[in-house]
Amino acid sequence: MSTSPSPLIDQADHLGNPLMYARALMQRLPQLRQVPGSYDDLVNTLHFLSSYGGSAATFNSYRREAERLLQWCWLVREANLTELRRQDMEDYLAFCQQPPASWIGTKQVARFRLRQGERRVNPDWRPFVAQTSKRQPEAEFALSQKSLQAIFSILSTFFNYLQQEDYLELNPVKLIRQRSRYLQKHAYQEPIRRISNLQWDYVMETVEQLAQQKPAEHERSLFIMRCLFAMYLRISELVADERGTPVMGDFQQDRDQHWWLRVIGKGNKVRMVTVSDDMLQALKRYRTHLGLTPLPTVGEQTPLIARIKGRGPVTSTRQIRYLVQSCFDAAYQRMYDEGMEEEAQELKVATVHWLRHTGISEDVKFRPKEHVKEDAGHASMATTDRYIDTEMRERHASARHKKLKPEY
Repeated sequence: MSTSPSPLIDQADHLGNPLMYARALMQRLPQLRQVPGSYDDLVNTLHFLSSYGGSAATFNSYRREAERLLQWCWLVREANLTELRRQDMEDYLAFCQQPPASWIGTKQVARFRLRQGERRVNPDWRPFVAQTSKRQPEAEFALSQKSLQAIFSILSTFFNYLQQEDYLELNPVKLIRQRSRYLQKHAYQEPIRRISNLQWDYVMETVEQLAQQKPAEHERSLFIMRCLFAMYLRISELVADERGTPVMGDFQQDRDQHWWLRVIGKGNKVRMVTVSDDMLQALKRYRTHLGLTPLPTVGEQTPLIARIKGRGPVTSTRQIRYLVQSCFDAAYQRMYDEGMEEEAQELKVATVHWLRHTGISEDVKFRPKEHVKEDAGHASMATTDRYIDTEMRERHASARHKKLKPEY
C-alpha cells in the first residue's frame, strides 16, 4: 500500500493481441502472477476494452475504472474478479473514496511514454488524481458524485460483459442495494458553471490584444476561443482523433447562402451547427491570417486547428485546454490589476468547458431552445432546460424581501 502501482493497460492502438499483451505484462510485473487467475482477469478485461477502441474518450473512461479495480483486486484484496461479491465491492467503493497517498497523483499524466522506440512506464502515473487549482494548490483528494456514478455505471457494464462471456456468475455491483449510501440525490438543479459577461469581455479583449502583439501564435487562440463560445463546441470537436480530422471544408454553405459547421460529436453523431454572421467574420479573419482565401472552398482539407510548430492538425485536447487556461490567466491578471479582484476570482477556477456553458446560457435567453438544443448536440431537451435559470431568479426574487419579523 505504501508503493505506487505500476500502470497496466496502454492506449488502444498499442494493445495489439490481448493474449500476447497479457503475457508480456505478467513478465514485466511478476508479482501479479502471485494472484491465481490474474492472467485470465487481464485477458478478459482487454477483450472488453477492445470493443470501445473506436472512441478514445470512452476507451479511456472504461480503462480507468477497469484498471483501478484490477489494481485493487490484485494488490489490496489479493483476489481475482471471479471471487468478488457484494461486500467486496462495497469495500472497493470505500477504498476509492479514501485511497492511500501512494495511489494519488497531483496531475493527469500518460501511463506510458515512447522512449527509443519502446513504450516505457511513466513513473509519475497514479490511479487517482487530486484535483488542484491555483486557488487550492494543495487540495485533498475527493471523489465527486460524478466520479462515483461513473464507477457504478462502468463497472456494472464491465461485469455484465464478463457474465455474458461466462467468466462470472454474478454482477456484484447490482447486488449493492443501498446505492444512496454513495450517491446523493438532489432536490434541486445544480447550477451551470459559467463566466459572467464582464469576465467574458475581459477574456476577449485580452486575447485580441495578444493577437495584435503576437499574431503568429494568438490569432489561432482568438479563433479557438470564439469557436468554443459562439458555437458551443467541445474541445474534442476541435482536434483530430480516431473519428476524423476537423477541416476548413467542414464550414459549408447551403442553397440559401447560410453557413453551417459540420461537427462530429459524442457517440460519433454528426450535427450541423449554425454559423452566425460574427462567427463568419471571425473565420474570415483567421483564414486571412493563414494566407488563405477569406472563405473555405468546397471539400477543403486544410486543418481547422493547425499546429503552430510543424505541420498537420492539433491532436491533443490538452493543448487546447492549456491554451484556454493561459487566456483565462491573462484576463484574470488584467482584471486584478484594474482593481476588480472579486470579479476576477472565478477565472482562477474556470475551465474550458465553461465557455460552452456560457455560450449556451446566453443564447437560450433569446433563441428558441429547440434551436439551441440542435446546435449544442444535446440528446434531450431536458439537458438544454438546465441552462434556463429564469425559474431560479423568480424564486429568489419572491423571497428576497422576507422579513425576520413579520409585519402586522
